[in-house]
Amino acid sequence: MAIVSPGFRGRPRPAADLPPGQYPTEDFPVLSAGPTPRVTHDRWEFTITTETGAKHHWSWREVMALPAETVTVDLHCVTRWSKFGTTWQGVSLDTLLADVDTAADYAVAHSYGGYTTNLPLEDLLDGQAWLAYRYDGDDLTPEHGGPARLLVPHLYLWKSAKWVRGLRLGLEDEPGFWETLGYHDYGDPWREQRYQGD
Repeated sequence: MAIVSPGFRGRPRPAADLPPGQYPTEDFPVLSAGPTPRVTHDRWEFTITTETGAKHHWSWREVMALPAETVTVDLHCVTRWSKFGTTWQGVSLDTLLADVDTAADYAVAHSYGGYTTNLPLEDLLDGQAWLAYRYDGDDLTPEHGGPARLLVPHLYLWKSAKWVRGLRLGLEDEPGFWETLGYHDYGDPWREQRYQGD
């Protein structure tokens, strides 16, 4: 006699793990504001530009030579789905920003394809954000932002820019693509900051 019936997946996660207004899903929906860019490793680069115009560049090979971290995090999309226990591999933004001399308080992430999103710089530091290039043990597919995407799991997923190519640091907050269309400047899922005024 089987102790566990077929299809049993254990107890559901407690509701306390789910931000207000969200529902859990096993799927990983693909949502994009435009066509999916296809960027090869030999053409990909990541650039951090400071408020003074100083640039710091990494090729794909140089990023792959940096210390990698594997993290398991929950994702929360502004469209109300949440996916628990996703596993990623990438480089901490702490590593990339370690030698960048800046007085900036804000960053704008820029993506291949033209997408942008704004973030406070402090939300990219202290083990809160990664340049992620593997998901669930495999290379990140273009549909999910590959070859590399920003991963900022404590904010709504639109802040984790797909196909990321760099950060521009600044002294003032500057809205990105969705923020100029009425989405919240910060995007905290636990405070339901979906739209301006939330």
